[in-house]
Amino acid sequence: MLASDFFARYEAYCPKELAMADDPVGLQIGTLNKDIQKVMVTLDIREQTVQEAIDQKVDVILAKHPVIFRPLDNLTDQDTQQKIILDLARAGIAVYTSHTNIDIVENGLNDWFCELLDIMETENLTDFGLGRVGHIQPQTLDDFSEKIKKVFDLDGLTVVSYDQSLSPTIQRVAICGGSGGKFYPEAIAKQADVYITGDIYYHTAHDMLSAGLLAIDPGHHIEVLFVKKVAQVLSEFKTDVDIIESSSLTNPFIKK
Repeated sequence: MLASDFFARYEAYCPKELAMADDPVGLQIGTLNKDIQKVMVTLDIREQTVQEAIDQKVDVILAKHPVIFRPLDNLTDQDTQQKIILDLARAGIAVYTSHTNIDIVENGLNDWFCELLDIMETENLTDFGLGRVGHIQPQTLDDFSEKIKKVFDLDGLTVVSYDQSLSPTIQRVAICGGSGGKFYPEAIAKQADVYITGDIYYHTAHDMLSAGLLAIDPGHHIEVLFVKKVAQVLSEFKTDVDIIESSSLTNPFIKK
C-alpha cells in the first residue's frame, strides 16, 4: 500500500489542520511516495527507537513527539539529536508526526484519558480544543490521585496542594496531556477543582494554589497511551500494513 494513501486515511481521522500554530505535524523525514509493509507507533524517537525500527524493518514511524521540533541550522553526526535524524534517513525510514492534533481531535488522546479516569460530560478546556474538563464522582484528592497512579501504572506522582492530608473533595476535573501548565487559567475559568497535567513548574504550582486550583502532575510520559490507542486506530483501517507498537522505553525519569 502506498504510504500516502495510508496516511490520507489517518488524516481523515486526525487532520493536520487541527494542530496548534507552528506545531510540526505530518511528514518530517523521508517520503510517503512509496509502498509500505510495516508502520511502528511510538511516543518518542530516541536512539533506542531508531534501532528498534531498523531491527523490525519498519517503513514508517508514526510518533507523537516531533523528532524535528525547531528549524535545523545544520545536519551532522556530531550532534546527538541530528544523528538520530541522519540514521533514520540512511535507513530509509520515514517519520510522520501527530502531535497537538491528536490532543485536540475528538476521540483523541485527551478523550482517552477521560475515559480511563471516568471523567464524564466533558467539554474542551481551551478555545482551540486542547484539553478537556468534566465531572467525576465526588471523591477526595487522595483517592483520585491513587486512581491516577493505578490507571497509568505509576510508581508516584506530584500533587499540588498545601493540605498534606489530600482530603479536599473534588468533582470537576480538567486534564491536558503533556506540558499544559500554562493553561491553568482556563481550568480555573471552567471551574475545575483540580487540574491534571505534566511538567508543572514550582512557581506555577504556587500560582495555581493562590488562585484556588489544586493540581496533579502524573508526568509527561502518561502520553505513552498514544502508542496503544493509535495502533488500534490504524489496525481498524483493515489494510495489509502491519502495525506494531514500539516497546522501547523512552521515559527519562525513574521514581524512587
